[in-house]
Amino acid sequence: MSRLAVALAPLVLAVSAFSAQAQDTHTGHTMPATAAPARPAQDPHAGHVMPPAQTPPAADPHAGHRMPAQPAPVDPQAGHQMPAATPGQADPHAGHDMSAMSPAQTDPHAGHDMSTMSMGPPNVATSADNPGRPPEDPLPPAALAGPVHAADLVFGAEAMAASRRTLIHENGDVRTTAVILDRLEAGFGDGGETYLWDVQGWTGGDINRFWWKSEGEGDFNGALEDAEVQALYSRAVTPFWDLQAGVRQDFRPDGEDTTHLVLGLQGLAPHWWEVDAAAFLSTDGDLTARVEAEYDLRITQRLILQPRLEIDASASDIPELEIGSGVSSVEAGLRLRYEFRKEFAPYVGVEWSRALGDTAGYIEARGGEAEDIRFIVGLKAWF
Repeated sequence: MSRLAVALAPLVLAVSAFSAQAQDTHTGHTMPATAAPARPAQDPHAGHVMPPAQTPPAADPHAGHRMPAQPAPVDPQAGHQMPAATPGQADPHAGHDMSAMSPAQTDPHAGHDMSTMSMGPPNVATSADNPGRPPEDPLPPAALAGPVHAADLVFGAEAMAASRRTLIHENGDVRTTAVILDRLEAGFGDGGETYLWDVQGWTGGDINRFWWKSEGEGDFNGALEDAEVQALYSRAVTPFWDLQAGVRQDFRPDGEDTTHLVLGLQGLAPHWWEVDAAAFLSTDGDLTARVEAEYDLRITQRLILQPRLEIDASASDIPELEIGSGVSSVEAGLRLRYEFRKEFAPYVGVEWSRALGDTAGYIEARGGEAEDIRFIVGLKAWF
């Protein structure tokens, strides 16, 4: 047996070496044990209410761009003179509970030098009691206790009264005199060649004046037809209107002269119409009226077209004067004048006249024409 074991020993060693080479290639690996398939792991958030997923932020469009450096903001208060704080001033709100109050609004002018700005009331051109101005305190009683003119205490009341009269005379009570030849003309028409004048003037100041007027007409081939003269007191009642009162005297070569009381209004109406209106009451009790209106239409600085209208009326029939009641006559004309100077302006024109109502009947009864058209040449002047 021992011999047999010795003989088989080399064979056993050879078989052992071959078995070592033929071992599994996974020798030395730790292989997990084969097990049944594992159940999936439990979701740790199962049963939780999850918020909606947020959208990922959009990509920056300027990513990778080279951006210029932004300048530092400039302090708007830089260089302003800041008033020095008053030291030691007690805080009026110290110890108060300020937690419920809203933060104060920042003063936009904090730190500005406001010393040169006017802090007075607005300069509103209105009376002192206007709501747009602050109220004013009444004058102290002492301000009204002295004389009306304080200078009287220094120079004397008599001397200052004379000075005030001189001041009024030199700055508003200036006396002037004027004479106006409004119409000085000759007319040519079917009724023959006629002449006419219309002159007026005044002397006095801006408020009170003595005013006189004269009108008349006639035929170059005959005598004077009629004429009148007025003497009036005139007073300015508004800046553009004068109230006039006085007397009027009529002269008629072939009739009785008549005297009238006059009450009139003369001035400048809207749209620059010059108006002269008057009522006349004769010594015989006849009441008549006349209205004249004219307007200067400037074509150039020297060439002026003047329309003119005159209307006569009577409250009753006056047979001796060939005047009927109502509107007795109408005249309308155009005059074109050239001002060589303001004081001297010749003119040419045309005028239409028409008698109305009973006045036309009186004229036609004696063989005259109730309607007439005349070509006129005349002069307007003043001095």
